[in-house]
Order: sequence, then structure tokens, then C-alpha cells
Amino acid sequence: MNNTQQYFYELAAFLNTRLQGNEQFTCWFSAEASDFVRFNRSVIRQPGHVHQMTLSLRLIDGLRHAETTLSLAGHLTQDSALCATQLSGLRSLLGDLPEDPYLLISQEVQSTEHIVPSQLPDSASIVDQILSAGRDCDLVGILAAGPVYRGFANSFGQRNWHQSANFNLDWSLYQNRDKAVKTSYAGLQWDAAAFADKFRNATEQLALLERTPITVKPGPYRAYLTPTALNEIIGMLNWDGLSEKALRTKQSSLRRMRDEQLPLHAAVNLSEDTANGIAPGFQSDGFIKPDQVKLIEHGQLVGSMISPRTALEYGIQTNGADGRESTAALALAAGDLPMARALAELDTGIYISNLWYLNFSDRANCRMTGMTRFASFWVENGEIQAPLNVMRFDDSLFRLLGDKLLGLTQERELLIDSESYGERRAGSTLLPGALVKDFSFVL
Repeated sequence: MNNTQQYFYELAAFLNTRLQGNEQFTCWFSAEASDFVRFNRSVIRQPGHVHQMTLSLRLIDGLRHAETTLSLAGHLTQDSALCATQLSGLRSLLGDLPEDPYLLISQEVQSTEHIVPSQLPDSASIVDQILSAGRDCDLVGILAAGPVYRGFANSFGQRNWHQSANFNLDWSLYQNRDKAVKTSYAGLQWDAAAFADKFRNATEQLALLERTPITVKPGPYRAYLTPTALNEIIGMLNWDGLSEKALRTKQSSLRRMRDEQLPLHAAVNLSEDTANGIAPGFQSDGFIKPDQVKLIEHGQLVGSMISPRTALEYGIQTNGADGRESTAALALAAGDLPMARALAELDTGIYISNLWYLNFSDRANCRMTGMTRFASFWVENGEIQAPLNVMRFDDSLFRLLGDKLLGLTQERELLIDSESYGERRAGSTLLPGALVKDFSFVL
């Protein structure tokens, strides 16, 4: 048992001694020891290290509960005193709170431990490789690397621990004004050769940006979406699309798949793949997540994300989803298209590297709108001809991954959530690229 894990367990044991009467508690522990390095013009602009711990503490008495989140110092005596004070404050609130009819916490003790030893080199070594690769470019970006910890404990004696180390390098190579190539490289193990390949591909695209950009007329175009671009579209399903509660209340963007059996392409197989992601296999109510939850199988909606509250409300079984019923390890199965042949199979159309500013234009029909971003290109006869000026698309997932889908790539890319506001996230997606025969641009 490492020091951070032992500290959390000792803090949880202390909380047990402070309960009164029929009180119960749950607590969620989140910590990291992260190196952050910000780059601009291919030099280090802001290096730093963040070591932080937070605890979300919930006091429960019957069906009444109150919760608070506090920052910890990592010193057991000091933090125990802080927790005792916070516990007293929560206790003073319980009598004034209404009962929660949908409160459901795990009372079956299922303790787990998942520790992935760090495979990362020293951050200084990674930085040296980044600076060396970018010395002749205008590189801007941020590197986040280091261990991430998650823990759960309750008064029934359950203890869960998750620990892994990952890195996420999110960078762009600027050509001029708004012309740039945006790339990311993330994972559990730094591979110098893989990074070099990604950087070389980015510099090749950067050279293409020197060509005169073109604008195509609005309309449907054959298009290839990289895994990064597809991630923006698939990520919209976390806006209640796969939520069981949203499906039952008709708020889900995939409602028609449930109510009308509207299918996607048979090649679409989507799952919450916790076993192969970087997120913990447990959630804040103490429920254990299955290794895999099948969501869409051969184009048919076969599952959903079910939180404990939704399970209790509708008399069904939870599958360990969080309160938002969002995914944390979404995986789309690979297809048959070799990524090296993506341009050849595209033939004539649009190569889309990135999308951004996505929103729903018609949620009921899973219709989305957004903009192309950075290095997107016009392609003719399998060859990139010119960079494409920024355009807006408006299209439905039911089309893009339905009858308009031509193929998914054999290779998939692990994309780790780069959000670090407040704390580094422990979410990821594993996605192929997608070739579609009609991608609708509106301006």
C-alpha cells in the first residue's frame, strides 16, 4: 500500500469514529501529482508542478444527506480535525433537509484495488524531445503528466482505490494567422517513435497550409474524419444521449433509437469500456462498474448509462454510471479501412482534422452543428490539394454513422480528456477514423 492510499484509508477510518446514532458516510477522494509545462514559440513559457488532494464527504441519516468538498493538506492530524469540523457542519444541516426518495448507496461491501505502475519517463526527458522536435517550428501547447489517484470509502467498510499515471500533450504548429495544425498525443507509456511520427505528420500538414486556401460551396461532400474530429461528434452523446433517465423522459438525442428502433450502420459498435480505459472502476456512491457496458451493437441501441438514482426511480439495475449518466471510457469498435488508405478511399472530398464549437441544432434528431478547425483540406484523386477555409457543418449522427457511413479505420486512437480546470480528468475515448459519403456543410 502506498503512502497516499494509506493516508486516505486512515482518514476514512477516522471518519467512522465520528459518526453518531444511525449516521453513515461516503467519501470520494481525488488527487494528482502532475507536471504541467506550457510551450509557446517552441520554448518553455510556464513550467509547474501541482500536488493536490480533495475529499467529497457525504453524511447520511436515513434518507437525508448533505455533502461538502474540501481541500486536504496531506497531513493526517490536520486533515482529520478539518473533517471532524465539516462533519459537524453537515450534521447541523440534516434536520432541515427533506428526505430524498431516490437516494441509493451501495451497502454491499465490494472493495477493489487497481494500481498501474507508472511507465512514464521523467517529464524533463519528454520536454527535451518536444523542444528538439519543435526547434524549427512555432509550437504552442501544454504537457500534463503524472499519477492520478481516485478513492472511495464508506462507513460499511468498503474501500476502493485506483491509481495510474498518464500523459497528455496537446499542441499546435502555427503557420500564420488562423492557420495551424493541431495534434495531440496521450497515453500511459511515452513512445518516442510514435511521437516522432505524429510530429512528422503535423509538419507535413503545416507545409500544405502554405498553399492558397479554398472555400467550397455549401452542400454535401464526401469526407474523412480523423479520430480527433470524430471524438467531437461522439462526445456530444455525453450531453444526455446515452443517459437512461434522458431516454425515459424523451430528452435524449438518441430517443428515436429507443422509441422507433431507428438504427445506425451495422458497423457501429459502441461501449463503455472501463476495463481498457483510464477511469476508475467504481463511482461516488460505491457501486462497481462492469468491465464493459454495451451501448450500441451492430447499429442497434442495446444499453444505456444507468445511475443509482435512475435505477431506484425506475426499478432497474444500475451499471455504475455517475450522477450525470455520462461515459468515462467510451470505445467505438474498429472497422476494415486501413488508415493509410484513408485519402485514397476518400478520393475527392474533405479531410477533416478537427471540429469545434459543436452544439445541437435539432436534439430530437441528433442533429449537430459546428465548425471545421485548423488543418482541414480539400482532396482530389486521393491527394491533398489545398487547405480549406473554415466552414460550418450541420448534420445528424443518424446519417453520419447511419446510411452515410462508408467505413471505419482499422486503427484506433486513445484520446485522453485534456481538461485540467480544477483537476485533471480521468476520462478517455478510443476511436477509429470515419469515412462518410455525404457530410453536409451549410456555409
